[in-house]
Amino acid sequence: MRNLYVQRYLITGLLTFIPLWLTWLVFKFIFSFLSEVSTPWVAALSAGLSSEFPGAAGWLNHMWLQSILAFISTIVALYVIGFASNRVIGQRLISALDNLMSRIPLVHSIYGGTKKLMSLMQNKPTGTQRVVLINFPSPELKSIGFVTRVFQDNAGRDLAAVYVPTTPNPTGGYLEIVPLDKLIAVDWSVDQAMAFLLSGGAIGPDTLPFSVPREPLANMPSE
Repeated sequence: MRNLYVQRYLITGLLTFIPLWLTWLVFKFIFSFLSEVSTPWVAALSAGLSSEFPGAAGWLNHMWLQSILAFISTIVALYVIGFASNRVIGQRLISALDNLMSRIPLVHSIYGGTKKLMSLMQNKPTGTQRVVLINFPSPELKSIGFVTRVFQDNAGRDLAAVYVPTTPNPTGGYLEIVPLDKLIAVDWSVDQAMAFLLSGGAIGPDTLPFSVPREPLANMPSE
């Protein structure tokens, strides 16, 4: 009987811990990513202030403090960029940056492709089902993917480029080329699919509302 209680409490503790652990992993990844962007600037600023104020050098050089300041700096910078992007001056600066990036070999392919992907993920074209299921990594299994574009092969067959993100870090994943008739449309928004992925499947409806239509995604425009 005592062993039964021990097992029950261990399982209960594990089920309570896993959501906290997954939340921590996602938060740690986001915090580390955003803080690393501004860490060089914060470190340089801390070194300058330490030389001017030697008495404050002890706490200015703490890595945890620099990480927090770098995280806050990145958040503020992102807000300023977003605010400026909705203004005429900001749009002109972004246009100038796009023109500059387009003239740099190799860089323009990465920058242009990434920007187009972000635009596709943010705005869902009319009549296009962005979230799909594909037979990956085997025909018996299904993976959630995001259709990024539709094109044709030499035989005129419609194909889709599908990005399959990993869990719980969706920034890594796979790019699969899938025939259009092999896609399974899912009645989910991108936000719902991302919540499902980030939570490891814990956040989502009790049923997966998908079906295999006769002409799946036939209304998606080819490029």
